[in-house]
Amino acid sequence: MDSLGKIIARNRKQHKLKQQDLAEALDKYNIKIKKNAICAWENNISQPNASQIFAVCQVLGITDIYTEFIGTNPDNPLAGLNEKGREKALDYIHLLTLSGEYKKEIPMPVSLLVERCLNVYDLPVSAGTGSFLDSDEYEPMTVGSEVPEVADFGVRVSGDSMLPRFLNSQIVWVEKTPELNHGEYGIFYLNGNAFIKRLQNNTDGLALISLNTKYSPIVIREDDDFRIFGRVVG
Repeated sequence: MDSLGKIIARNRKQHKLKQQDLAEALDKYNIKIKKNAICAWENNISQPNASQIFAVCQVLGITDIYTEFIGTNPDNPLAGLNEKGREKALDYIHLLTLSGEYKKEIPMPVSLLVERCLNVYDLPVSAGTGSFLDSDEYEPMTVGSEVPEVADFGVRVSGDSMLPRFLNSQIVWVEKTPELNHGEYGIFYLNGNAFIKRLQNNTDGLALISLNTKYSPIVIREDDDFRIFGRVVG
């Protein structure tokens, strides 16, 4: 059995690559090495680590790593066949795949849970001069993929004005934006307070609408200090 260095050298030469070419190709796999390292591998002065050897196999098209570096793979049903026999077996496998009857079902990938930390604010709160999102009145919360990616912060609802859609103490997730369309739900600043409401912006005028009909619309007047903190996204 050839040494690891000789196997790398043989496969490199079969692909008509120079040692420098191999080093540059490995860079695409975030393997930062120089030509001298390739030379050291091939002369068995040093050996690549696991990440490097897998990247080398990718570059040199080595798919049966066990057979190439260790010997006959006992789990490979083609190992006991000569070249002609392997070609016939692969042809038959190709026909089985084309038929569709024996094609392996590949399960849908499960989304990875990527955690991040978002600030969660309480409502109603005093927004002071309108710097609601700059205040210290928040709870940092670690969230995962259950929260929309566009969400920038959360708000804990207080009261029943937005029933039945938004419940008391429910956390809603908000995308920070200074503009909303008519009918969208958002977090708003008005004269020193912050609200979660639905925006009315049509021929009837500008107002903040509660879903619970026992609460009247809050009409926005020209001299009001009004702004939009964000859009409710989840």
